[in-house]
Amino acid sequence: MSLANDKFPSSAAFDAINHAISASDADRKEAIKAGNAVFAFVLKNKAGETDEWHIDLKNKGAVGKGLGEKPTVTLSLSDADFGALVAGKANAQRLFMSGKLKIKGDVMKATKLDPILKKAQTKAKL
Repeated sequence: MSLANDKFPSSAAFDAINHAISASDADRKEAIKAGNAVFAFVLKNKAGETDEWHIDLKNKGAVGKGLGEKPTVTLSLSDADFGALVAGKANAQRLFMSGKLKIKGDVMKATKLDPILKKAQTKAKL
């Protein structure tokens, strides 16, 4: 089942992230060890609509729709900025400092997401 939503072009990246962390049992265990958190994402498209996804790197090592179970950190940003972030064309710290990325919860855990996104970059075609 695809996690992509046509109204959110960058949401295809969640499929790539899911594939990257679940390619093998070893990849999944490595991602859980590295992340040890539930990362929730709230994306807003150009029409002003929002949708939610989560990356569970605490229990399951999987990506899903919705905010997930007790997110450790929630990241809110535009669909375009998320696409640029996953593609490696944007820097999370700069997005945060400029107010384009809002973080609720454990800000330090948000830094653990970078290696996971980098792994997905090679698989995402955004």
